[in-house]
Amino acid sequence: MKKVYERIHHIRGSLITVTAQGVRLGELARIDQRDGRFTYASVLRFEGEEVTLQVFSTTRGICTGDKVTFLGRQMQVTYGEELLGRRFSGSGAPVDGGPAIMGESLDIGQPSFNPVRRIIPRQMVRTNIPMIDLFNCLVKSQKIPIFSVPGEPYNELLMRIANQTDADVVVIGGMGLTFDHYQSFIDNAEQAGSIDKTVMFIHRATDPTVECVLVPDMALACAEKFAVEGKNVLCLLTDMTRFADALKEIAITMDQVPSNRGYPGSLYSDLASRYEKAVDIDGSGSITIIGVTTMPGGDVTHPIPDNTGYITEGQFYLHNGFIDPFGSLSRLKQLVIGKVTRNDHGDLANAMIRLFAESKKAKERQGMGFKLSRWDQQLIKYAELFETKMMNLQVNLPLEKALDLGWQILSRCFGAQEVGIKATLVEQYWPKSS
Repeated sequence: MKKVYERIHHIRGSLITVTAQGVRLGELARIDQRDGRFTYASVLRFEGEEVTLQVFSTTRGICTGDKVTFLGRQMQVTYGEELLGRRFSGSGAPVDGGPAIMGESLDIGQPSFNPVRRIIPRQMVRTNIPMIDLFNCLVKSQKIPIFSVPGEPYNELLMRIANQTDADVVVIGGMGLTFDHYQSFIDNAEQAGSIDKTVMFIHRATDPTVECVLVPDMALACAEKFAVEGKNVLCLLTDMTRFADALKEIAITMDQVPSNRGYPGSLYSDLASRYEKAVDIDGSGSITIIGVTTMPGGDVTHPIPDNTGYITEGQFYLHNGFIDPFGSLSRLKQLVIGKVTRNDHGDLANAMIRLFAESKKAKERQGMGFKLSRWDQQLIKYAELFETKMMNLQVNLPLEKALDLGWQILSRCFGAQEVGIKATLVEQYWPKSS
């Protein structure tokens, strides 16, 4: 039942306060202005009968005598097959010039999927990026962030994953995007031919703050519906630091007592409620989530990456334009390496990372002017090949070819007895021409 009130008591920033009864957190309200325009708001807080609402657009033009109608429902997103290939704002409005979507209305921000229907993930999500597929496998239904600093090519990495994944549907949630980055996502999907399986919910840097908070919920509500209908969905969220900063801005406007570095005390729950949407559904589809977390000043102890690390299942650490093998970790990779991939996968990956770590020490000795041994020279040659042929984000190889390339790199730098891999695997996979 709709409730109508004709008196706004306070207007502060993007928040308004009215006296109302029987409303719920997250409930949607419509504000009808005297000039005939209208906008929407949602309930953020209530103390007794005093209700605070977050306005979705600017409060400019709203006056205390405007009418506020509570709609008795939460914010919703419209779901249908027509979503594929379309772009929407954080409030769910089309921003691509196309028609409105006709279909089922879904409440956003619902609880994560029923644990009874969840199954242990056993399948790999292929990206054709060796630093992921070979060394830190992405597993279906995994939730994993890309830890980075501003300026790193994390959006370009997301675009490559979107192009090359074997997922049925790609849902992109962009938060605080500049126009250039927003346009590059569109151009990339069109040029790669993946636009027909892609849905975008975009908050640009100039859009209202509240839409930044809504973007993940919009994207994940649609992703969950696709998954229930049997689709394997990859959800890409960039940048979750912008999302957390938007929460901080709203909390400050509401005079909430700040927690660590000014962020609200609910930051962990706010992040977890989104990441926990990742799921592999028994007898149906799945949702895999990759979210970008930019670390202010490169500080991994900052509240956003710190809380994210407790929630997620590892991280891809993007450093100097590369996925750093030492800072990256996939905690679910043991569920697929050697089980659904080739039997040499685990041993080869471990040996290559171990030798690359040793090459760092050899480079330090070279930089300090020490005389290099033959082993040091082999390690330095190996490091150059590893960085060029494996770490370069432009390398595009299926896992099996990446494994073969790994053996070839080892054989060009070392003898078969020097790599520390089991003799049975060396005999089976060591290049015969070496």
